[in-house]
Amino acid sequence: MSGMFQEIMAFVLATSGWVLESSTLSTDYWKVSSNDGSVITTSTFWANLWKQCVTDSTGISNCRDFQSMLALDGYLQACRGLMIASICSGLFGSVFALVGMKCTKVGGSDRNKARIACFAGVNFILSGVCSLSACSLYAHRITTEFFDPMFMSQKYELGAALFIGWAGAILCILGGSIFCFSLTDSFSRTGQTKSVNERPAADNSNSSRMQHFDKNVYV
Repeated sequence: MSGMFQEIMAFVLATSGWVLESSTLSTDYWKVSSNDGSVITTSTFWANLWKQCVTDSTGISNCRDFQSMLALDGYLQACRGLMIASICSGLFGSVFALVGMKCTKVGGSDRNKARIACFAGVNFILSGVCSLSACSLYAHRITTEFFDPMFMSQKYELGAALFIGWAGAILCILGGSIFCFSLTDSFSRTGQTKSVNERPAADNSNSSRMQHFDKNVYV
């Protein structure tokens, strides 16, 4: 029962992280304009992976979508690809986790279900690593421009989407690791049951040898 509860906890953690990662992709505030050194701020600039916007003091926003994918900066293209890969890996991980968990009635034997659960854990870990890499790459670009004294354009600070993506990545990695550890527990239990089942056969063979030896002694 402890293994079943362990897998349920891993599934809740990993799927929660995948939901956070999915919401990060469409969240607006990946970076927000910095107010450092500004006395009066009449507008706020912010951007995500798909558009760049400005919001004035009345709350009206004007946005401009990135028209060309090939004309984007390399880090934006990399972040888009990593986030999409993260969401796809998390989706596959959720499906395989439902099949491989012990509380479900699909997937075959316990050994096959353990392998499927481990494969789900690998997908969740890959999803977390992709999301972590994308958010870290985007944050590295923001901090590099912010602390560069030669950069004279608009400087930005870290947006809320980055923190949501980091949180989702950590949850996915934790849940996937628990799924992978459940594989070793299942295999160890399977090995113990096999060894217990093989012992009576070995005892019977030893007894037959003793009986054969006793017959030869009296001949």
